[in-house]
Amino acid sequence: MSRSKMIPYWFVAPAIILFLCFTIYPIISSLLLSFQKMDGGRYVFAGFANYIRLFHDSVFLKALYNTFIILIIQVPIMLILALILASALNSQLLKLRGLFRVGFFMPAVTSLVAYSILFSILLQDSGLINDFLGLFGIHKIPWLTDPFWAKVSIILALTWRWTGYNMVIYLAAMQNIPEELYEAASLDGAGRIRKFFNITVPQLKPVILFTAIISTISTLQLFDEPYNLTKGGPANGTMTLGLYIYQNGFKYFDFGYASAIAYVVVIIVGILSYIQMKVTGDD
Repeated sequence: MSRSKMIPYWFVAPAIILFLCFTIYPIISSLLLSFQKMDGGRYVFAGFANYIRLFHDSVFLKALYNTFIILIIQVPIMLILALILASALNSQLLKLRGLFRVGFFMPAVTSLVAYSILFSILLQDSGLINDFLGLFGIHKIPWLTDPFWAKVSIILALTWRWTGYNMVIYLAAMQNIPEELYEAASLDGAGRIRKFFNITVPQLKPVILFTAIISTISTLQLFDEPYNLTKGGPANGTMTLGLYIYQNGFKYFDFGYASAIAYVVVIIVGILSYIQMKVTGDD
C-alpha cells in the first residue's frame, strides 16, 4: 500500500488504540475475571462459580428487586412527564417558552453528587420538605429511614433530574414534525388531545424508544443516588445493582464476583432492549 493511502489510517490510529486500550481490553478483561476467584492471593479459574453464587446471594436478589421496582415505576413516570412538558413548551401560545425550557433542563446539568446531597438535606426528618408538609398537618415522613419511602425518595430525585433532559429530546423531535399534519387534522375536526395521540406520539415513536432504552440502561446502572442518599439502606432497602457491584469490587475487593454481577446487568439490558424494540415493532 502506498504511503498516501496509509495517511488516513495514521490519523485514526490514536483513536483506535485508545478505544482498544480503554474500552475493548477492559470489557474482555472483566469478562475473563467473572470466571475467576481469589485463592491464595491470586486469581484462579472458577468456572461458573460466581454466577451460581448469584442465585444464592440474598443481597443480590434484593438489589435486583429494588432496581426493577425503581425502573418499572420511575422510567414511565419520567418519560410521560417529559412528553407532556415537551408538548406544552412546543405550543406557540405559551409566552416565555425559552425561559421555561431552560428552567426544566437546568437539573440535567447539575452535578450528580451535588443534587444527591441537596435531596439528602431536603429529605431529612427535620428537612424543608417535612417542615412544609407540617404546615398542612401532615406528620413527618421518614424519607431516608424507611425502605418504602427511601425508594420513593430516589424515584423523586431521579425524576427531578432527568425529566427535563428527556423533555429537550422530545421537544427537538417535535419541531421536526411537519405542521401540515396538524393542519390537516384540524380540517378534519381533530382536537388537541386527538392530535397528540394520533400525530405527535406516533411521529415520536423512534425517539420515545431511544429514551426508553437509554433510561432503562441508566436505571440498571443506578449508583450515585442510592450511594449519596441512603448508602443502600435501610436494611438494603435501596441497594441497587450498580451499588452492589461497587461494594463487592471496591469495598470487599471481590472483583471476580463484581464482574459477574456486571455481566448479569449487561444481559438484562440486552434482553430488555430487545423486548422494548419488539413491543414497539422496530427492527
